[in-house]
Amino acid sequence: MNREEIIQKVNAALMKEFEVPEEKLVPDATFADLQVDSLDVVDMVITFEQTFKIDIRNNYKPGSFTNLGGLYDFIEKLIKEKK
Repeated sequence: MNREEIIQKVNAALMKEFEVPEEKLVPDATFADLQVDSLDVVDMVITFEQTFKIDIRNNYKPGSFTNLGGLYDFIEKLIKEKK
């Protein structure tokens, strides 16, 4: 899976599951900018673990990502490590 596919899947999930408007989905957007609260983040992690077949919870460390671009990077890294 390439980076563009990761971005498309992450953005699609954020729009569908969390009703984030597409125009807010820019790499430097923080989760506060996206109006995603801490409960949403838990649901988001589960959604992305299932979508990408990766283990986010056991690989996340504070500061792993602070914005949407960092999330794309983090997911891409986990996918590459899984291979």
